[in-house]
Amino acid sequence: MSLIKYKLKRFFPANIQNILGIHSLVFFTLLVGLIFAFLLDLALGSVRIPTQEVMTILLGGKAEKATWTNIILKFRLPKALTATLAGAALGVSGLQMQTLFRNPLAGPFVLGISSGASLGVALVVLTTSVTGVGTLLKDLGVIGDFGLVVAASVGAAAVLGLVLLVSRRVQDTMTLLILGLLFGYATSAIVSILLHLSETQQIQSYLQWTFGSFGGVTWQQMLVLAPVLLIALLVSVMLSKPLNALLLGEAYARSLGLDVQQARFWIIITASILAGTITAFCGPIAFLGVVIPHLCRSLFNTSDHRALVPAVTLMGAILALIADLISQLPGSQMVLPLNSVTALIGTPVVTWVILRRNSRPSFPK
Repeated sequence: MSLIKYKLKRFFPANIQNILGIHSLVFFTLLVGLIFAFLLDLALGSVRIPTQEVMTILLGGKAEKATWTNIILKFRLPKALTATLAGAALGVSGLQMQTLFRNPLAGPFVLGISSGASLGVALVVLTTSVTGVGTLLKDLGVIGDFGLVVAASVGAAAVLGLVLLVSRRVQDTMTLLILGLLFGYATSAIVSILLHLSETQQIQSYLQWTFGSFGGVTWQQMLVLAPVLLIALLVSVMLSKPLNALLLGEAYARSLGLDVQQARFWIIITASILAGTITAFCGPIAFLGVVIPHLCRSLFNTSDHRALVPAVTLMGAILALIADLISQLPGSQMVLPLNSVTALIGTPVVTWVILRRNSRPSFPK
């Protein structure tokens, strides 16, 4: 609670207005780009729907074809909303991890959250022939998309709880990073063993989940996904000043009166919720969390999180919508694995980050 009081006391609205005002044109461009990408994601696909018809449907009007209304409202709209939330969540989570660990290549899954979610799904999908648990869940109607969400959430929460327990006893951030990576390797090893012992059909089901997709979230699941992510994003905005203080190291942050251990606790909580929730509902989405913060730092030429957090939110949503659009291959019936598309987008950016870091540091020393 003391961190929240610290934020409310020192985070003045005027500061937000000044920071955002300097980059108002860029923010406006990103907002327009987000609206354009969102409408494009609704209009294009295996069935092309005119943009004016999309607007008519969204405004509650009657479309020229009844099937267009079903396609938009039942399939494409929840998918586009999921992509928007996922891009924003992964971007902000990646920004927090890069600042906390002062590592430009840190992503939202460095603490093993993705591996924990994968382990939860693997335990349900890959152990059906051994334990019969999967068959029982299927008979009860639990298995399927929502069953995978529950399994992934439990796995991510288990690793998160372990990380938080360790973070209370470990003072050094880099030590925590190493431990998080070790947790991830351990859970990945268990998944590999389960894959080796499983049948072909079970392996195929698990691999299908690992490809990632924004299209599996229903309106019922959106009632859980959206509030959780929006609350976590709001808390992330409130953490902007502690993140700014941590840019120059924990010693400097302490000299400003920040409770570093508590700040680290809240940063880990929000980053893990953002990344873990998306992993649970959409599968492990790679690269976006690493790429988006760097694009925004270059675009805005600043390390101030009061500008970066909203910028990353908008940029992340745009890139996720573009990735989803590319994966659908507009005009064809083919759907590419989402992680393949994000990897093609992310690899050049990560390469640029590595080369750029050789010339000058990405974070203040």
